Amino acid sequence: MKHLAGLMIAAATLAAVAPVSAQTKLKWAHVYETSEPYHRWSVWAGEEIKKRTNGKYEIQVFPASSLGKETDINQGLQLGTVDMIISGLSFAARSFPRIGVGYYPFTFRDGNHLVAWSKSPAFRELADGYEAKTGVHITSMTYYGARHTSSNRAFKDCAGMKNLKIRVPDVPAYMATPRACGANPTPIAFAEVYLALQNGTVEAQENPLPTIEAKKFYEVQKHIILTGHIVDAVATQVAPHVWKKLTADEKKIFSEVTLEAAARGTAEILKREVELVDEFRKKGLTVTEVDRSDFQKAVLKAVPMESMGYGRADWDKIQAIK
Repeated sequence: MKHLAGLMIAAATLAAVAPVSAQTKLKWAHVYETSEPYHRWSVWAGEEIKKRTNGKYEIQVFPASSLGKETDINQGLQLGTVDMIISGLSFAARSFPRIGVGYYPFTFRDGNHLVAWSKSPAFRELADGYEAKTGVHITSMTYYGARHTSSNRAFKDCAGMKNLKIRVPDVPAYMATPRACGANPTPIAFAEVYLALQNGTVEAQENPLPTIEAKKFYEVQKHIILTGHIVDAVATQVAPHVWKKLTADEKKIFSEVTLEAAARGTAEILKREVELVDEFRKKGLTVTEVDRSDFQKAVLKAVPMESMGYGRADWDKIQAIK
């Protein structure tokens, strides 16, 4: 009887432990504020994945560079310190340069053009190439916005940027327009930009309008110049140590949920971009429209896309998307 009782206790213990041990906890990291759509819809996606996998995956989202700067979290996918991230493809392009082709200035007409590309066979070919190189799987793309310039010095054309000390991410694509116009591009980590603008380390920066709002850059800048030099997006990426272990059904769930989250985030950003032009004017900033072709000509002359590792064939496929 004692033996039987022992077996029953052991069985009960296993039954109690089994659901817990079967659960997998994942870390999802990004550098954006909790007020931004990227965070809100990542949290939603994490909860939805948990629901659709019957609690198997517990996903905790770490915002605002809490698990490291953007370079760190990209490296973390390989090191196993993070399991999922949202990040720009400019960082992926360090491993697979072709995937960064959309960062060549003035590649996309607008956000809808970029979204159409992200759903095209041309994009999937690049995403597959990146996965073959790194093991990292891209599940979805969220529109980040057209990148504009905020500055404490006003300018209306490319020549007006001469000697402007402007913060850019530490990626060649973001430096292309400032360099072509004779500015002084200065890489500074995203989390440190506000302070750098405030103390005069740099006098300008470039980001989409919703980011300028979320990071409160408008508090330490006087002008917004609608250069629209890069139409940007961020990719939801799953680390190889996670993606390879998912079943086919689980991969489908992760993909479908993050695609839905991306679509909802994209819709919010597109709407907010339109609203913010007037809102920034009401805050006392000057908002200036420019002739984008003036900037584009300078970039084409000074920084050929091939010099950045991008392929003309990939760029032509983007132009062909209507």
